[in-house]
Amino acid sequence: MPNPALVASRVVTAFGMARIGRSSIQQTSTLGTLRRLLATALVLLPALGHATNGYFSHGYGMRAQGMGGVGYALPQDAFATAYNPAGMADVDNRLDLGVTWFIPRRSADIVGNAFGPDQRFDGDGRKNFFIPEVGYVRRLSPRLSAGLALYGNGGLNTEFDDNPFARFGGSGEAGVNLEQLFLTPSLSYRLSEHHAIGVAANVAYQRFYARGLGVFSGFSLAPDKVSNNGTDDSIGVGIRLGWLGTLAPGLTVGASWASKIDGRFDRYRGLFADGGGFDVPENYGAGIAWQGERWTVAADVQRVLYSEVGSVGNPVAALFAGVPLGADNGPGFGWRDVTTYKLGFALRATSRLTLRAGVSHLNQPIPEGETFFNILAPGVVEDHLSLGVTWQLANGAELSGFFTHAFGKTVRGSNSIPAGFPPVGLGGGNADIRLKETMLGLSYAWRLR
Repeated sequence: MPNPALVASRVVTAFGMARIGRSSIQQTSTLGTLRRLLATALVLLPALGHATNGYFSHGYGMRAQGMGGVGYALPQDAFATAYNPAGMADVDNRLDLGVTWFIPRRSADIVGNAFGPDQRFDGDGRKNFFIPEVGYVRRLSPRLSAGLALYGNGGLNTEFDDNPFARFGGSGEAGVNLEQLFLTPSLSYRLSEHHAIGVAANVAYQRFYARGLGVFSGFSLAPDKVSNNGTDDSIGVGIRLGWLGTLAPGLTVGASWASKIDGRFDRYRGLFADGGGFDVPENYGAGIAWQGERWTVAADVQRVLYSEVGSVGNPVAALFAGVPLGADNGPGFGWRDVTTYKLGFALRATSRLTLRAGVSHLNQPIPEGETFFNILAPGVVEDHLSLGVTWQLANGAELSGFFTHAFGKTVRGSNSIPAGFPPVGLGGGNADIRLKETMLGLSYAWRLR
C-alpha cells in the first residue's frame, strides 16, 4: 500500500509546477503550495453545507448531480476528479463554478420514556446551507492532464432549541455541526487510446462543534472536552487512485479508491473515541456508462467504510457497559458501512439543450438500537430522485442546474434508551429519528483554450 502523505505530496508538487493558461505556478516547496491551496479553500469554507449519503455528498458537479450522482465512468466536467482522477483524460480545458442550496429537515421523538411524556424535537435551528464548488482542468499534453477541485465532501448539522437530553440532565440548546471540505489537485495520464489512470491528493479540512451535551460529561475520560468548546478543526491528506477504460465504442468503465484520511478534534477528545479521532473513512467505487448519439446511461456503485472510523462506527453500547467516551476504541455512533447504487440518464434534446434524470439508493447506516446518540446525527435518508439540465450558450460557455429530493426516512428505535444506565437509569424507551432533504444547484462553466 503506498504512503498516502508521500503520494499526495508528489501530486501537489507536480500540479504546482504545471503550466495553467498563460501563467506558470512556481512554488519553492510542497508546503508552500499546500498553504496557498488551503488559503483559497478557507475563503469559501464559511458557506459550506452538508450531505446525504450518510454524511458523504450525493454527488460532485452539477451534471453528475442531475444524473443521480453518477461519475466513476462518466467524466462530464472539472469535478470528474472527485470521483475518479483518471476521468480528467476525457475532459477538455474548462473552469466550473457552482453553488448548491441545501435544505435538510431533521427531527427526533423520544417515546416510552419513564422521565417524561412522549415528545418531538425539531432539529432545524438552521434551515438553509449553501455549498460552493470550483473545478479546473488543463490538458498539459496529448497524454497528461492536471486538475484542481474544491468541493464539500460531506457533513451533518442539528440544532435543537429544546434540548432532547433535558429530561436526563441536559441544558441549553443542543446540536452538532460537522463540515468537510476537500481540495483535490490531481493528474491523469492516458496509457493508450482506450485506457487512462489518475492520482489525486485529497486535502481534507474538517471542522466540528457540539453543544448541549453536558449530560454526558460524567461518562467521559475528559469531562471538559465533551461539549460547548467552540469550533475545532483538522487537516489531513490522503490519496485517490483511479482507472478509466473504453471497452467498445461509447462504452466506458471506471473504478476509483480513496484512502482513509486522519482527522482529530482535540477540543472534543472527551466525546469522540480514540481521544478525539475523526478520520474521513476509506471509500471506493466503480461504474459503467454508455453514450449514444443522443442518449447516455450510466450506473455507479460506491462503498463507504464508516465502521472503520471508531468515533463513527463503534456502537454506543460500550458506554452503557461502562467504557467512557473518548477512550481507546471507545463508544461511537454505531454506524454501519454503506453501499450506494446510482442510475442516471441524459438526453441531448437539441444542439444546445441536455436534459438529465437519475435515482440513487443506499441502506442507511444507523441501526435501530443506535438511535439515541444519533438524535445528533440522523443521516438516515436512503432514496434520491434527481433532475438536471445544461444549456450551451452562444459564447461556448454553459449553464447547468439540478434538483434533487431525498425522500423522508424515519428510523424507529429498538431498545435504544437504556433503562439502567449508571449512575442513574435513563428510564428506557426509544428515540425515533428522521430526515428529508432538498437540493438545488446552479453552475457556470467556461471552455478554455
